[in-house]
Amino acid sequence: MSSAARPREPTVVWGPLALGGWAAAIAVAPGLEIKLLLCAPAVLLALLWWSFEGPVRWLALFLGTALLLPPLPIAIGDSGPHPSLLFAAFGLVAGFLWAADWRIVPGALPSAFAVLFGILALSVGPAAIYSGAEAAVGSAIRVALLGISIYVFFYGAYGPGRQASAQASVQLLYAAAVLAALFACVDFYYQFPAPAGYGPQFVWLDSGVYRRAQGLFYEASTLGNFCVFFLVMIAVAFTRGRAEVPVARKWLVAGGAVFFAALVLSYSRGSLINLVVALAVLLWTNRRRVPLLRVLLLAAAAALATWCIFPAFAQAYWARLTASTEFLLTSTNGVLSGRLTSWQTLGAWIAAHPWQAFFGIGYKTLPYTQYLGSPVVADNMYLSLLVETGAGGLAALIWLNIAILRAAARSARRSFFGVWMLCFWSGQAVQMASGDLLTYWRVLPVYFWILALAVRS
Repeated sequence: MSSAARPREPTVVWGPLALGGWAAAIAVAPGLEIKLLLCAPAVLLALLWWSFEGPVRWLALFLGTALLLPPLPIAIGDSGPHPSLLFAAFGLVAGFLWAADWRIVPGALPSAFAVLFGILALSVGPAAIYSGAEAAVGSAIRVALLGISIYVFFYGAYGPGRQASAQASVQLLYAAAVLAALFACVDFYYQFPAPAGYGPQFVWLDSGVYRRAQGLFYEASTLGNFCVFFLVMIAVAFTRGRAEVPVARKWLVAGGAVFFAALVLSYSRGSLINLVVALAVLLWTNRRRVPLLRVLLLAAAAALATWCIFPAFAQAYWARLTASTEFLLTSTNGVLSGRLTSWQTLGAWIAAHPWQAFFGIGYKTLPYTQYLGSPVVADNMYLSLLVETGAGGLAALIWLNIAILRAAARSARRSFFGVWMLCFWSGQAVQMASGDLLTYWRVLPVYFWILALAVRS
């Protein structure tokens, strides 16, 4: 009996040929930049593979790159697109992959987040009507950037992020934050070329004109606000038992000096007020057991180190603070860096157009629109939301602040993270009167991740 000869299967050679051609292209490509560009797909595939091995790995990549990488040098927006947005997209995919782990609990805090985001999204329509398509696109982008921070909160509090270790995540965040603040100090000392885009904020000293410390962020105020967040963490840590604090105290002391120096070099007075309010809340909530002397000694040591390393700038910063106090009533607009003029302009417009102000002209259009006659930088989160998103947006922001403080206060009875968020967000609610803090989209996810840990606990 004979058997029919089996046909020989064709050999698949396209895969090895493509891989070999890719490797050859990298080898012969002229210049390092082109070689790196050709290697990018391999790096991206490796990151994709690693990210989706667990539900929170994308979050580590997103927060790490948001704090430690500059924006890309591409002329889009104020500062250019940021690499961390790629990992934010990974997070959306992760939310679908681990969809079974979502457990959203109805309550005031998630409702406040949802209502604020919905009102901001709806304001894109008026932005197109009053300011044109370009302003509407910018408004939609800023709504989406805020949405990333809100998504991080929901993911950590009610979604797959509940599997993350609170202690490990805070340790990684703290390490990344110290590196970001340390780079800001070094950047100020050597005045490196600014990232792709930056706010033109300078300090005039006898030795020259210096760009205020901003590190890898768009402006100095973002750096100052970010440093206050971790300074509050350090202060809270020294009022709790060692077992409750996720970072060793020797690292807290070292990091505290770095954060304080970066705060001073940012030249941000609003952030300093934030810190004072946060510490006042901490002292009040722990008035019977706070080791006040320990906190004061830590603050004094950080101030002395900053004075020794940057004497001229520290002296100028102190002079600015004392002058602000001395001339607050006699030269209010100058002390507030021209904010009073902007607030008067917006107040007059609201009085003349009450119905338009009631419904809003579009989120984050004030600095770009000609609808009011010329662009206006409000530098006041409450006032800008009233004009841009109407009474509903302002009410939603106030509701969100109250909901965050109530949730943090409940968590503070049993959680280090609750005390941290209660103190910091108290200062944050005050600082919103002098800054558009919801636009700090690269640091806001860090704040909301800690809020998620507080709610989760």
